[in-house]
Amino acid sequence: MSFNLIGGLLNAGLGLLESGGNPLAAIGMGLTGATTGGVTAGNVAGAAGNAGLGALNAQDEAFQLAMYGEQIRHQEQMQKQSEAFDEMMDEKSEQMREVNTLRDVQMVQRKEDNAITKKFIESIGS
Repeated sequence: MSFNLIGGLLNAGLGLLESGGNPLAAIGMGLTGATTGGVTAGNVAGAAGNAGLGALNAQDEAFQLAMYGEQIRHQEQMQKQSEAFDEMMDEKSEQMREVNTLRDVQMVQRKEDNAITKKFIESIGS
């Protein structure tokens, strides 16, 4: 088995790029490159392309995660507004029930007052 120092260093560098700076991946790829076949320009170009795509994918995932977080924040805000509206409507409904009860009591009181006034007028006229 032969040992290829240049292939090991190139693969270690590519491993560092592809893994986003993970030294263990760089060491593993460096050892693999040093003990297996040589590194060609095609391998280097392909690995660099893969590293670039990996970086784009990571950036896209970060953007999607940020958008998902914003969507959740928006939904929570809408839920809070909806709950506040429901509470306000419940409170307003309760106030209307109280107003209606007071009106009913006033109406009964007026009827009784009218009856008393009628009896008083009748007692004066008789």
